[in-house]
Amino acid sequence: MQMPRHRSAYAVAAVLVLAAFATACGDGSDTATGSGAGRKPAIGIDLPRSDSDFWDSYGKYLRNHISSDGVNALPLSSYQYDAANLDADVQVFENLGAKAIVMAPQNTAISSTLKRLAAKKIPVISVDTRPDKGDVYMVVRADNRAYGIKACEFLGKHLGGTGKVAELQGALDSVNGRDRSEAFAACMKTKFPKIQIFELATEWKGDVASAKLKKLLARNPDLNGIYMQAGGVFLEPTLTLLKQKGLLQPAGKAGHITIVSNDGDPQEFTAIRKGDIDATVSQPADLYAKYALYYAEAATAGKTFTPGATDHGSTIIKLANGLEDQLPAPLVTKANVDDKSLWGNDVG
Repeated sequence: MQMPRHRSAYAVAAVLVLAAFATACGDGSDTATGSGAGRKPAIGIDLPRSDSDFWDSYGKYLRNHISSDGVNALPLSSYQYDAANLDADVQVFENLGAKAIVMAPQNTAISSTLKRLAAKKIPVISVDTRPDKGDVYMVVRADNRAYGIKACEFLGKHLGGTGKVAELQGALDSVNGRDRSEAFAACMKTKFPKIQIFELATEWKGDVASAKLKKLLARNPDLNGIYMQAGGVFLEPTLTLLKQKGLLQPAGKAGHITIVSNDGDPQEFTAIRKGDIDATVSQPADLYAKYALYYAEAATAGKTFTPGATDHGSTIIKLANGLEDQLPAPLVTKANVDDKSLWGNDVG
């Protein structure tokens, strides 16, 4: 995704919102915005999209924590996967006096935005993705290479080391798409070389995934495995397509296509219980929200962290441009899908 040279209509609208909000709130410095947080430093939070069950759940968890923990959050915005929109949102937060910013930049080439924030000494917490360049206070994400490895090992075992697998890849200009794809490919090549992999680039778009999978099935009706790198956007269109073609057979029945997903949202859990899919890696939407706000407030308080084990079951690692808290992301199958500790069973 390329950054447009001109300001979009979205950016102009953001400036108008800024003007109205600044008029209502005076100078915008450290002013609570409906959270009752008093004089706590203000935090700007930008969501990536509104068409994904996973990100919708993340947003709900954020709002719950903002309310229950008294976080002084500026009005939440969503850049809808457009880098120009993200930069415009960030500028609004800057002008409203944000002392820290939480973002989830799916296109990780945002170095100019991060450079500007660093110059203003506004720390950034990046959720789910690690920016390629530019300083970050903390990245909050799980080990995405482990996602690809877990999916590879599950499929390899259940297919007996042979077969054909469609891989619905995320955007390869994002660190998550790259990590999952590279780890899945390396694992398959090393451990299950007799399995043929069809890499389908999707840009995290469900309609693109469905269209490419439809063409692949026409050429390979004996496809017996699918790896979905984002269940939140791929699950519904994939299952709809398989049902239309008479290929949606429950696990354990002849003709069943073994499917492994990533996200761990309630819809995936329902699909596992029904036998429509076999497993998913639970990307912790609840912990993403909790620790994004935790680190944002820690940053405004001047706290520092070092690499190593944390007190919440994760590991902080050092990056070239900051630190990353790698949160746990368990594999979920029919055996543990009802575990109450999984966020997909608690989102309601």
